[in-house]
Amino acid sequence: MKEFINKYNLITKIIVFVGLPILLWSLGDFPRRTLLKDSISMLTILAFSIMIGQFFLTRGYRNIHNELKMSNLVKAHKFIGYIFIPILFIHPFLIVLPRYFESGVEPLEAFWTIVTSFNSTGVILGLTAWTLMLMIGITSLLRNKLSMNYKTWRILHGVLSISFLAIATWHVIELGRHSDLAMSIFYVIISAGGIMLLFNTYFLNNSQNRVVSK
Repeated sequence: MKEFINKYNLITKIIVFVGLPILLWSLGDFPRRTLLKDSISMLTILAFSIMIGQFFLTRGYRNIHNELKMSNLVKAHKFIGYIFIPILFIHPFLIVLPRYFESGVEPLEAFWTIVTSFNSTGVILGLTAWTLMLMIGITSLLRNKLSMNYKTWRILHGVLSISFLAIATWHVIELGRHSDLAMSIFYVIISAGGIMLLFNTYFLNNSQNRVVSK
């Protein structure tokens, strides 16, 4: 019975963070474009959704501990991050990639126009989220070399992660080509769940532990 429940929980998570965004994308009333552009869109949507799923692969999400040992949980968290963070990291470049196969504005010119359009709220949010993601990656890779203890680093990681998730979700809803009502609601629900989980993990639990220790 326990093995069945564990498999059911794991399948549910795959459906939520992989199957549901694909379903919403396929059912959405979006103008279909070239295969390359639609493939990039689908890859970006999945990368963002699965990245949010990363926040449910933490010590704070107790339910998943029935499915994975802590050591395996950490390995899964890192493995997924190493795959999907680079996809989101090169997201600005993927946007202009199809222009290499089209006439008109040159890819580099289009890229520069995008990243310097400071009159667009969506672009500013995207650049901010991209910077936060870079900071998360650097501080994670260099954790042992930073002049801070694990507790301080963990709080910093939590603040950066919560900020990134909130701003990135706002960016996707504000500027995303496929962010219709259904997709936006999906993003808000899973992002809110991730933020609540992170806040509980990094702040409420620490406060409770300090009270108990007193």
